[in-house]
Amino acid sequence: MVKYLIPFLLLFVNCDRSKSEPAKKPNILYIYTDQQHANMMSAAGNKWLQTPAMDYIANNGIRFTRAYATNPVCSPSRISLMTGRFPGYFKDKQGNQVRENFGAMNIPSVLKEVSSTTLASFLKSANYDLFFGGKQHLPPSLTAEALGFENISSDERLELAKRASQEIKKAHDKPWCMVVSLVNPHDICYMAIREMATSEFDSKILKQGTHELSVLDEAMKIPDGVSAEEFYRSYCPDLPENYEPQFEEPKAVTNLINKRPMRKNARENFTDKQWKHHRYAYCRLTERVDSQIQLLLDALKESGEEENTLVLFSSDHGDMDGSHRMEHKSTLYEESVNIPFLAMWKGHIPAGQVNSTNLISNGLDLLPTLCDYAGVDGVSDPRGRSLRPLFEGKTVTWRATLGVESEIGNMVIHEDGLKYIRYDAVGIEEQLLDLKTDPKETTHFTKVSAYKKRLHLLRDDFDSNWFPTIDN
Repeated sequence: MVKYLIPFLLLFVNCDRSKSEPAKKPNILYIYTDQQHANMMSAAGNKWLQTPAMDYIANNGIRFTRAYATNPVCSPSRISLMTGRFPGYFKDKQGNQVRENFGAMNIPSVLKEVSSTTLASFLKSANYDLFFGGKQHLPPSLTAEALGFENISSDERLELAKRASQEIKKAHDKPWCMVVSLVNPHDICYMAIREMATSEFDSKILKQGTHELSVLDEAMKIPDGVSAEEFYRSYCPDLPENYEPQFEEPKAVTNLINKRPMRKNARENFTDKQWKHHRYAYCRLTERVDSQIQLLLDALKESGEEENTLVLFSSDHGDMDGSHRMEHKSTLYEESVNIPFLAMWKGHIPAGQVNSTNLISNGLDLLPTLCDYAGVDGVSDPRGRSLRPLFEGKTVTWRATLGVESEIGNMVIHEDGLKYIRYDAVGIEEQLLDLKTDPKETTHFTKVSAYKKRLHLLRDDFDSNWFPTIDN
């Protein structure tokens, strides 16, 4: 009789142990690129490129179509990723609100209120080993090293992917979080700069960008045996549907373009073929960085830790990609602010999900999400939300609106597709866009009487919930 009871007793012991033991904390691999808008993946239906590594993450997890940067330019966006706060929370050395790269790189020492509530500080408290590699573009007080990450590589390209892969395959005694910051498809910037590097700033960028230019040239190369006529007809992406400037384009946008001669030159003088070539090179640069991401995914499989690792992929901002005859970033158009956001943890995040409903903030939501999986209560900006329930397919009450900053103004986007923008670079200009009626943002609905009530509601939400300190 006793021998028959033993299996049942062991079953009870095992059940009790499973209840008392905390769930294992996952490793965290956060990969982000530079200047990639949300549609630059074959998983998103883009037929002009192939991104098998990004697609693998999407197909084995979840892809969000309504994810946004906190600010569509490099340094401000990256500050958010590290701190979980809007870049506008910070002031530069002159006391100005941080809204663009120059101010973001000149933030003085941060207060303890910030340093004790960063992504690194929370994950360290959860006993994670922290690794960072690649492009930083952060002020001294908020670099990866200053916050507590071990810098595994300052390279931003293939060498970074190789070094990160080596670290992934090592035996680790503790759970780890690794941030891999790859630079492409950012090299697309050099096409317009090379055409018109007349300012001292752009000339300096061009002089220092020897490697970037060689990578761009490779991306722009017409395939062997293909005539120029065939290349532009069959190999280059079509011109975008919103190729022409927006109807009644805000003065703030026009001013942004005209401030840098190379942007003004691109809009006014690039031919249709040049814009198509720009779009072709942008695809090739995205494929280039995808191949580097593949090395990381391969290393994860080889290490045997794929099923113990939460993998996230995103970008710091997008690129205009020829829309409204613009390249570069910094605007509040979708091509600039809407970014890819993918998450995969096999066995925990259901595969094959596409979330086209919920508004996601890369900069605000990353910190609480990773803290949730790490088992700590991490809060910096209380408007940030853990994405874990959305990852896991649970029904949850979510935000109806989301704020986004920029150097020329701020916006609030509503879950129903309305976008309220208040530009302030050339006086105050208001715009109401409707992504359901006009997804390519070719016009605006600011003065349409049928939108009057919703315009008023979004204006109030802008002032009360998202940007209450902005002078009206």
